[in-house]
Amino acid sequence: MFQKVLIANRGEIACRVIRTCKRLGVRTVAVYSEADAEALHVKMADEKVYLGPPPAAESYLKIDAVVEACKATGAEAVHPGYGFLSERAAFAEALEGAGVVFVGPPVRAIEAMGDKIESKRLAKAAGVSTVPGTEDAVGDPAAALRAAREIGYPVMVKASAGGGGKGMRIARDDEGLVEGLERARSEARSSFGDDRCFIEKYVEEPRHVEIQVLGDRHGTIVYLGERECSIQRRHQKVIEEAPSPFLDAATRRAMGEQAVALARAVGYHSAGTVEFIVDKARNFYFLEMNTRLQVEHPVTELVTGLDLVELMLRVAAGERLGFTQDDVRLEGWAIEGRVYAEDPAKGFLPSTGRLVACEAPKAEGVRVDTGVVAGGEVSMFYDPMIAKLCAHAPTRDAAIDLLRDAIDAYVIRGLNHNLSFLSALLDHPRFRAGRLTTNFIAEEYGERFSGVALDEGRLRRVVAVAAAMKAGELARAKRISGGLPGLRLAADTDFVVQIDGRDFAVEVRPEPGTGFVNVGVDGAPPLALVLDWRPGQALVRATADGAPLAFQARPLPEGYEVVHGGAVLRLTVRRRRAHDLARLMPEKRAADTTKILLSPMPGLILAVGVAAGDAVKAGQELCVLEAMKMENVLRAERDATVEKVEIAPRDTVSADQVLMTFV
Repeated sequence: MFQKVLIANRGEIACRVIRTCKRLGVRTVAVYSEADAEALHVKMADEKVYLGPPPAAESYLKIDAVVEACKATGAEAVHPGYGFLSERAAFAEALEGAGVVFVGPPVRAIEAMGDKIESKRLAKAAGVSTVPGTEDAVGDPAAALRAAREIGYPVMVKASAGGGGKGMRIARDDEGLVEGLERARSEARSSFGDDRCFIEKYVEEPRHVEIQVLGDRHGTIVYLGERECSIQRRHQKVIEEAPSPFLDAATRRAMGEQAVALARAVGYHSAGTVEFIVDKARNFYFLEMNTRLQVEHPVTELVTGLDLVELMLRVAAGERLGFTQDDVRLEGWAIEGRVYAEDPAKGFLPSTGRLVACEAPKAEGVRVDTGVVAGGEVSMFYDPMIAKLCAHAPTRDAAIDLLRDAIDAYVIRGLNHNLSFLSALLDHPRFRAGRLTTNFIAEEYGERFSGVALDEGRLRRVVAVAAAMKAGELARAKRISGGLPGLRLAADTDFVVQIDGRDFAVEVRPEPGTGFVNVGVDGAPPLALVLDWRPGQALVRATADGAPLAFQARPLPEGYEVVHGGAVLRLTVRRRRAHDLARLMPEKRAADTTKILLSPMPGLILAVGVAAGDAVKAGQELCVLEAMKMENVLRAERDATVEKVEIAPRDTVSADQVLMTFV
């Protein structure tokens, strides 16, 4: 085994590799940019090396700088994680030239599978099922139109060197193809330095299922089951699970054997993933092979009991796997939700800022892979992932329930995030039934998510707990000292809890000396509550008539913002007399922003499509904003006339900055 390993990455995957290295007694070297000087992976490693300014092209993507870091620290091997340089053949070659081991597959495999056009040719030759599409890259819109019409709409435009959902667009007609090709090529050029794109048939009602393969340098290659990755948004995976609720044993075996055949055809060793698209009849077609560790590898680790990072290191050191296909067993069910810094209510646009609070849930069967802590910052320069939250249980339903409870207990403050959206996904009847496709989110939620409505029973329990919390705060305010443990409830108190204009009459009746408080809502039989909460705590735990309840609460001037079960509720909690007085006060009107286009996030303006005086139609492209490696097209929400344009291409803008105004 190596004595020292450099991790050529950042964030949660760098932390993940460091944890395994520490367990194996291997010293670690972290590399970092100026933006990551105080990052968790830097603090966890035994040594650190500065690479350069925040942009990845000037730091994490600088091959020479990483190789020099290996020489300076004496690192014998480099684990690339995923993204950045993980699938760059030139990086593996540079390390080999410097006498440093690349913890990954051979250069030939990276080159062959890194080009989607070449990989498709090799897959066909290896007997792997492939999707109909162009054999070569399409060079211009005219060629793309000819190819798309021959294949038949809908088609997928895909960057040849792409990955992670970048450089991909679905086109259903000629107009969509021309725009999609332009956006895909631009994103591919920015992200990969290669704007070649090809076109293939888009499979309707598709599932995205991938096979984890693992091989050593001695000819053994196995597959470790599959991962269902169909829950995606804009081609980015959101929820992954293992095994798939759709595959049967025969399909699993056929896909696994084809994945191994492809790996063997390119002389593969180390961990890799062969991705397939699966139709409703369980026909499957090769998409691509990722010659690296996948983001979603934890679900495979949880159901197989294997540490893929450890096995990658051992394979790189020349060891044998020590097991065969017959030894692979899948135990239980694992589900992963990707926790992102983003604003679901604003079309899932990335959110940046400092994490004021970040408390991960702790429970048996729950795993949290993260690279951030409270006080850290989510930067505009990198992927907005906060964590990968995983649950492992004997059955799929149990794993879903465990993950949903963990989401309710995950405290994140300081920026927007998608926890409520993940919770809503897990509770959706169609997800529960396993009726998944890659269109699931678009079909069920569209381009935005504004929360879900709690059923009446859960809503009333939240209302009851909120009133008990307010009663406890009033009791605490009356005490001379707030240092005594526990939460003392006030004497009998009547409240009005208001949610979206709806009033709930609530009676709080403590039972002295018992720890219980009886809470009646709108005259219904009272609930017996036990409240585990102190004022100021973000996480609220309670039992209502013996049933557990957990949610997060953020204080508001007269109540709480509550996050629970996919719902985000703003509760006003007042004593009845205060509520009656408040109703006499004039209502404050919100500012009119209908004539202003604001930047939804910090970023770089790539293009401006209109000028002052232009008449625009609803849905028309106004400008293109690049943030966190993705291009976002801002469109007109209604017909209007442009009054003034405040931006130009290459301008850097901040969140909520005025971009243009309308008459």
